[in-house]
Amino acid sequence: MAIFNSANIMLPKNVDFSKWSVVACDQFTSQRDYWEKAENIVGDAPSTLNMIFPEVYLNDAEPEKRIEKINAEMEKYSRDGIFEEYKDALFYVERTQSDGKVRHGIVGAVDLEQYDFNKGSQSAIRATEGTIIERIPPRRRIRINAPLELPHILMLIDDRSRSIVENVTANAESYKKLYDFELMEHSGHLKGWLIPEADKARVLEGLKALEDKAAFEEKYGVSDKEVLVIAVGDGNHSLATAKTCWDEIKEGISEEERANHPARFALVELMNIHDEAIEFEPIQRVIFNVSPKKLMDAFMEYYPTASFDNNGGQQIRYTYQGTEGAVYVKDAPSNLPVGTLQRFLDEYLKKNGGEIDYIHGDDVVRDLTKAENTIGFMVDRMEKNDLFTTVIKDGALPRKTFSMGEAQDKRFYLECKKIR
Repeated sequence: MAIFNSANIMLPKNVDFSKWSVVACDQFTSQRDYWEKAENIVGDAPSTLNMIFPEVYLNDAEPEKRIEKINAEMEKYSRDGIFEEYKDALFYVERTQSDGKVRHGIVGAVDLEQYDFNKGSQSAIRATEGTIIERIPPRRRIRINAPLELPHILMLIDDRSRSIVENVTANAESYKKLYDFELMEHSGHLKGWLIPEADKARVLEGLKALEDKAAFEEKYGVSDKEVLVIAVGDGNHSLATAKTCWDEIKEGISEEERANHPARFALVELMNIHDEAIEFEPIQRVIFNVSPKKLMDAFMEYYPTASFDNNGGQQIRYTYQGTEGAVYVKDAPSNLPVGTLQRFLDEYLKKNGGEIDYIHGDDVVRDLTKAENTIGFMVDRMEKNDLFTTVIKDGALPRKTFSMGEAQDKRFYLECKKIR
């Protein structure tokens, strides 16, 4: 079974795409006003907003009722004939980001049997950062009975020859155009085309070539590692949830049924990490319901080599109530500042309480930390060209290490696929 393949992809017809398409559910998790604006924009129009559970609302009362409503809405849209299904298809998409840069991707399906998010995984499809197991159960409750999936998962290949996605880009204007519209809340523009059979075959052949073990070993200078073909860029926990649900489903069906069960395959967008529009942004931390001074005192005690003076160690910036500074950790236990920070935060919060949120954008961190009993931490970005080599040689990065772009530039929901 191919690692990445075509799928029966569903698109709505006769809808306002700018209202149909909304940003990934795990964005703006501390900013209800963003989602309230989205609700006002959508109004009564058909929208993916009615088929997702924005995580800003996860701790609200009666989440099960919201989940039941989501599943009912999916059923209603299907029953009302809102979708057109493109059989055995690959879509080519161009996303103009809020900064004007255009990134390029191919929408298809990955085989969850060839993906393992556990630590030390050597699967062909691999997580790039640690999975927070606690984040899977609430997402599982949403997915397990859902008839459809909507992808916000972005996957990466390391195609240095630029011969897979880029060859499609060169031919796109001759393809059948599927959509072309502005995204809500100043998030850029989205275009999509149906990839014809000949170019679809070339895409799949190119991906197959990335599975060659001899070429893989020469490329990365390794001899004792299994081939990594596709790495998760964004949506790690959504893909882990899809895998968890599939593992549960397959236990109750026959081998024959497993071969082509729709839940075995997850719809994703595949991109080349060398796409010039792809930039890795750091994911910052905000800690609520703590004493910033006590937490910083504990940090300095936890890392005796830490100093507020630049000692040449890893830099971690902090801010609370308008105060901003930096601490430097010499001989740090992690290769990345975010790993050093997270190691401390995990232990501190376990012992002392407090809530953590993962935030995109330094300005958002500064704004949130104007409140009392709140502190934010900011680290610099990692280089994207180090990603595949690091994951292959060292395993998954510390969780929430990087983000592909700012929150408004995340993947917007649009396409659907049946999973039941």
